[in-house]
Amino acid sequence: MAVTGPEIERLIALLAKLPGLGPRSARRAVLQLIKKKETLLIPLAQAMADAADKARVCSTCGNVDTQDPCAICADGRRDPNVLCIVEEVGDLWALERAGAHKGRYHVLGGVLSALDGVGPDDLNIGKLVERLSGGEVKEVVLAMNATVDGQTTAHYITDRISGLGIAVSRLAHGVPVGGELDYLDDGTLAAAMKSRRPF
Repeated sequence: MAVTGPEIERLIALLAKLPGLGPRSARRAVLQLIKKKETLLIPLAQAMADAADKARVCSTCGNVDTQDPCAICADGRRDPNVLCIVEEVGDLWALERAGAHKGRYHVLGGVLSALDGVGPDDLNIGKLVERLSGGEVKEVVLAMNATVDGQTTAHYITDRISGLGIAVSRLAHGVPVGGELDYLDDGTLAAAMKSRRPF
């Protein structure tokens, strides 16, 4: 039974579809937006309209920006010899937030998954091989998630580019900064022990 008008109920239903928000959280968010209509709701609606109008996918790397090529691809200060391959745009944004990579990126748009019916043609792998065949890239960093599908995708990409003479590296796996050994899972501990280095 609806407590409010259809416009508000529609807003709640749409917000509830966002990751991390369920129906109750969406109701609280909408109530807050309405309480602060002038400072939150109206500016948010305008920002969303602007983003919907101007957001586009970079034709080079697959990042989301308001320009094509995106700001990262257009930045001449970036190292064109190192290409970091990520699963999704969120992964790219996380690496940028950390300031961890000074090269360029390539977004696959997911991972290979036999269970979900995702094959190589469903991902941005063909464009990746095309980019790497140009000869400018000297190293590829596989920044895949430490999941079975992520590692399967990393192995597939490594096989596809094996004849191009490009160095391939991957993100280190192991103990996170601030992590306590007692709380880590067995796979993380095993990866940390295997990837140990001199102190």
